[in-house]
Amino acid sequence: MMESKGKVAFHTLGCKLNFAETSTIARDFSAKGFEKVSFSDPADIYVINTCSVTANADKETKTIIRSALKQNPEAFVAIVGCYAQLKPEEIAKIEGVDLVLGATEKFKLTDYVHDLTKRDLGEVHSCEIQDADFFVGSYSIGDRTRAFLKVQDGCDYKCTYCTIPLARGISRSDTMENVLKNAKEISERDIKEIVLTGVNIGDYGKGEFGNKKHEHTFLELVQNLDKVEGIERLRISSIEPNLLKNETIDFVAQSDTFVPHFHIPLQSGSNELLGKMKRRYRKEVYTNRVEQIKATMPHACIGVDVIVGFPGETDELFMETYNFLNELDVSYFHVFTYSERANTEAAEMDGVVDKAVRKKRSKMLRILSAKKKRAFYESQLGTTSKVLFEADNKEGWIHGFTENYIKVKTHWDPALVNQLLEIRLTEIDQDGLVRFEEVSEVAL
Repeated sequence: MMESKGKVAFHTLGCKLNFAETSTIARDFSAKGFEKVSFSDPADIYVINTCSVTANADKETKTIIRSALKQNPEAFVAIVGCYAQLKPEEIAKIEGVDLVLGATEKFKLTDYVHDLTKRDLGEVHSCEIQDADFFVGSYSIGDRTRAFLKVQDGCDYKCTYCTIPLARGISRSDTMENVLKNAKEISERDIKEIVLTGVNIGDYGKGEFGNKKHEHTFLELVQNLDKVEGIERLRISSIEPNLLKNETIDFVAQSDTFVPHFHIPLQSGSNELLGKMKRRYRKEVYTNRVEQIKATMPHACIGVDVIVGFPGETDELFMETYNFLNELDVSYFHVFTYSERANTEAAEMDGVVDKAVRKKRSKMLRILSAKKKRAFYESQLGTTSKVLFEADNKEGWIHGFTENYIKVKTHWDPALVNQLLEIRLTEIDQDGLVRFEEVSEVAL
């Protein structure tokens, strides 16, 4: 048995893509002889994979660094991820940080940790973002009953509020062969659900072999994954409305493996603001996608990303978004309050919205989202679904999700972990979760 080189702990901020990449980095540490422990335990190395979508993510990073050093003040702290690529020198100055790695260097983290002596100033290894032009495949396993499978990275879009192209580089894809190989590996580990993830997954196929043309389309990816044996469920994560083609929706509708759940960024229900944001669609396209999903899968769950307080968002334009969402047959929102980000066009725009107004508008949309979610849950009462239970014991309850992303709970039973159970949804409790009665255990 290999002697442990030390204990390493990981903390991930942000998106599903970050979770997939953290898991891949963690497997590399395990292969090199390190013992992985919980982030709340003393460790020799703490790795923090950062996000920088909002200003709060930056602040949260600093809080997490402090919490790690409380466990072991002499621990080696490495920071990777989007925040590390955007502001490496700033992070290097944070007390306790020893190493900062950029977008490409993070996948070689184990090469940098031979000397775990604390530094007076963080050491920075960060490429120019134009050098982030190759693909590193990743997927998350071991921490959950679902795996996040990275199929694409980077983005060629130039949305005026977004720093992701600066943090992750150009759009590029994993090869079809490697995606299918990773999916098969995941299925062989008795993981029941795979979530496809990337920065702009609808752009899949671009840069597949290091060139800019599309070798495959997202629809072809979906069709090929549908044939992989041993996968119980496949779920599409966030996908741009202009890249979610009706042919893909129609294919998902007849698939036994892909589930009826879509998360589609809208950002604004005002065409004027969509233009200022440099989004590549108008709200009529969004409406078309929602109508196509509901026509083919009436029980489908549709999530929406929306930004409030973007420069130039008057009361009238905000209400245009509010009314658009109110009338749309969608299931829940992720509401983001606009925050100014350095090196973006939007940060220089006129029409800055007062922060108190941003907060008020955010609250209005969150309330509307709760109403939408409850109405969707109520519409599903009495229906039969399969729920996949997760591993956490939360105050005596075990939770899981149906195919169409309804969260359910029952009394904790370790035998249910990572099991698919056929259930009938019976009632909504005070937490907005659905209780159920068991129909029969699904044969696996």
